[in-house]
Amino acid sequence: MAATNTNVSGYDEDRVLATAQQIVKSLNTPKEVREDMLFILSTFDNRLSSIGTMINNDDSNVKNSRLDAAEKVILRWDPSSDQSRRSFNWEDSPEEAAEYLSAVDDILQLLEELSIGSESTDIVDRAENLIQMAMCQLESEFRHILIQSTIPLDAERLYGSIRRVHLSFASHYSEIDDEFESFGEETRSSGRFHERGATIGEDSWVDLIHPDAAVDLSEIADRMIRSGYEKECVQVYSTVRRDALDECLMILGVERLSIEEVQKSDWKFLDEKMKKWIQAVKITVRLILEGEKRLYDQIFNGANESKEVCFNETAKGCVMQLLTFGEAVAIGKRSPEKLFRILDMYDALAGVLRDLEAMVSDEFLISEAHGVLCGLGEAALGTFVEFENAIESENSKKAMQNAEIHPLVRYVMNYVRLLVDYSKTMNSLLEDEEVQGSPNKRDNVDNLQLESTSSPLARRLLMLLSSLESNLMEKAKLYEDVAMQFIFLMNNILYIVKKVKDSELAQLLGDNWLRRHSGQIRQYETSYLRASWSKVLSFLKDEGIGGSTSNASKVALKEKFKNFNASFEEICRVQTAWKVSDAQLRDELIISVSEKVIPAYRSFLGRFKNQLESGRHSGKYIKYTPDDLENSLSDLFEGSPVVSHHLRRKGT
Repeated sequence: MAATNTNVSGYDEDRVLATAQQIVKSLNTPKEVREDMLFILSTFDNRLSSIGTMINNDDSNVKNSRLDAAEKVILRWDPSSDQSRRSFNWEDSPEEAAEYLSAVDDILQLLEELSIGSESTDIVDRAENLIQMAMCQLESEFRHILIQSTIPLDAERLYGSIRRVHLSFASHYSEIDDEFESFGEETRSSGRFHERGATIGEDSWVDLIHPDAAVDLSEIADRMIRSGYEKECVQVYSTVRRDALDECLMILGVERLSIEEVQKSDWKFLDEKMKKWIQAVKITVRLILEGEKRLYDQIFNGANESKEVCFNETAKGCVMQLLTFGEAVAIGKRSPEKLFRILDMYDALAGVLRDLEAMVSDEFLISEAHGVLCGLGEAALGTFVEFENAIESENSKKAMQNAEIHPLVRYVMNYVRLLVDYSKTMNSLLEDEEVQGSPNKRDNVDNLQLESTSSPLARRLLMLLSSLESNLMEKAKLYEDVAMQFIFLMNNILYIVKKVKDSELAQLLGDNWLRRHSGQIRQYETSYLRASWSKVLSFLKDEGIGGSTSNASKVALKEKFKNFNASFEEICRVQTAWKVSDAQLRDELIISVSEKVIPAYRSFLGRFKNQLESGRHSGKYIKYTPDDLENSLSDLFEGSPVVSHHLRRKGT
């Protein structure tokens, strides 16, 4: 029995030894697990109570050993330490960088374990000091990598990231600018001002830092956040990237201008800045900030609050700089040449606002963006009203030479045609204005047509063109010759009609408008024929010849032919200097004149030429054949102030 007991005791000792060894092996397990194991084991035999003390001593020794090892790594790369061998170089030493991060992880794990137990504060203080030292080093490395890994951007690369869907109507812009030059002093400083901005495709992409660096930055950020240095990490990141974004705006040509500087700028300078701003808004939000957002997701993975705060702080500077310029333009002086640039700015900001809202959670910044957008919309409407007023009040008293198309008409129609390309935006803005009860100018406008027009822009354009036509009627009165008034009106109304037909204005204004104005041209043609040729044709009538065809007074016939010749020659002399630019209208006018004059002359000549040809000097009165007249009429409306080269005596 005793032997048995001895054997059992020896067996128990072996078990105790094995159990102790197993506990020692498990010292790297979490503190809670080790304590649970010791408690369970101690319930087996009171002889195990001494094992706890042994294990605790071993645990403390192991922790000190682990801390010593980590400390050796941290001090090796601390410039202020006596043990430092050289300055830290993360990129050139990836293995040592990994070792450094591993040392930090080990210290953080030790601190977590130490927070549970009742170990000496000396080891805790050592661990916390090492973490503080490591964080200073990591913060420095974080800044260094962030700066060094930033990929330099240039304008060509940024603009090259844009997929150009369309370049808007450069020829129209040039035409409008040309008309600005001739329309009036106030607009002569306008430059080429209407290349609409290109759009950015979904496949556009710009790398902001080298991809490999993002992994290193994420590793460092993770340690800093876990160590309680989140604020320092965010501050470094936002400071460095904020400077990078400011540089991007400089590359894109967006200067930091005050509101006062913008408002004092001349149009040529301002126009260039507005163009650059339009592109910068699109590139900044859809390329650069989108890239920044992806970068934040990589570097601050899992730290949602840090990402949000950091991104807001980084984006705020460049976005506010863009918004300040937009605000300055919105509250600046309004003049017609600015309208399309302002609309482009409005569209650019409206187009990126939803993307900006999805990225930025700063309520103030988003509120400012909405305020600037609203201001640009109001500026666009106000500028359009200025344009309407300018057309209505334009009262130049100089008649166009040769009854040609007035520069005002060219300017307005090219302006209006371009405005149609902004129909969606203008309709939205004008609809809001109509809801607010702004008065409409309905004078001289077909109210029935206005009522049947569903588009707010179409209604305003109908009123605008009506105002332009009224202006033309006043300008026509500058010509003393009534016939010339109708040529002037035909030239200008036809120009308006053709511009409408050749653009989306036709759909906007409708078929009724086109039919009515085409009929108006026909009426002006009839009025021209009456005013210019009625007197000439009166000399080819039988009244006043003193008898029948066979015994008409030769004196009266001679007077008839003499007056006809003089009147016809005078009209040809004057009207060859008049200009009808449209070839089809010119041909139609000549045909209309010929159809009235040539048959009447041929008939009159056929009835009475025998009575005059039998007498002396008949060629003095019967100077022209019908063919001579027809040839001379072909020179009408050439715009040349010379006597028709076709107008010559019969038989010469």
